[in-house]
Amino acid sequence: MTEYRRILLGGAPVQVTRDGDVLRASDGRDIAIEDAVHLPPTEPQKIIAVHLNYQSRTDEFMTKLPAAPTYFHKPVTALNSHGGDIVRPVGCQWLNYEGEIVIVIGKTCRNVSPAEAGEYIAGYTVGNDYGLHDFRDTDAGSMLRVKGSDTLAPVGPGLVTDWDFRNKTIRTIVNGEVKQEDSTANMEWDMHYLVADLARTITLVPGDLIFSGTPANSRPVYPGDVVEVEVEGLGRLTNTIVEGPTPIRTDVGAQPTSSEEVVSTALGGDWEFRGIRTPSKDLYPSRIEESTPEEQNR
Repeated sequence: MTEYRRILLGGAPVQVTRDGDVLRASDGRDIAIEDAVHLPPTEPQKIIAVHLNYQSRTDEFMTKLPAAPTYFHKPVTALNSHGGDIVRPVGCQWLNYEGEIVIVIGKTCRNVSPAEAGEYIAGYTVGNDYGLHDFRDTDAGSMLRVKGSDTLAPVGPGLVTDWDFRNKTIRTIVNGEVKQEDSTANMEWDMHYLVADLARTITLVPGDLIFSGTPANSRPVYPGDVVEVEVEGLGRLTNTIVEGPTPIRTDVGAQPTSSEEVVSTALGGDWEFRGIRTPSKDLYPSRIEESTPEEQNR
């Protein structure tokens, strides 16, 4: 396996190779990892993410997976890096972490089988698919502002080649405490399936990123929190939550809310209507049959 990183070196973006605790550029310069200013490991044209994939997440919501995965799009302006700040604007309160493994496309890819998909993957990196659920009421369909607001797509620290995604552990750690932990063995759809599924109709190009889903226990984080996502063999992505000094404008557009839809998604298994009122219930129906008004009045 080789780990590539992109850093600022002498004020310019440079690709370097990790050699233990040192990052080495091809021109002979090197820098200690702890002193490096990291950039996202690729420059994608597209960032795509899958909704639900881990069994633990499905169990948490007490819902059912559809027959095939569903996706949403994060704009490239949401891209962030290892060590970057995650901005929660003033006026918002439901910013959640979602630790994930991210597929990095290496070759132009269109209409390939799952068996062929691995040939088009450059490698993998660590990601955190942050969600600003305050906007879920208005953007639940596209997830545009929920998952696409600026800074909400940190990836890194590096791109690791020839990494076998099978049976690997993923953890999310907040202020030193493990909050999410699962294995890739518990994903419904693996990395090759996701690439082949998307490439049926969308041309994937080198550098594109595909977030592959998060385990159970995504929860809100707050300004000052340090959030780390650690994947066995890929390293640890670290970010700090900060409060954006400029509040959400009130003279235009939908405002942040704390509706049942928002709270049910942000708090998952900690919500009083867990399993009864699931997020996006038309697409992911609850496993619990809701009682009729007549039954409720008995």
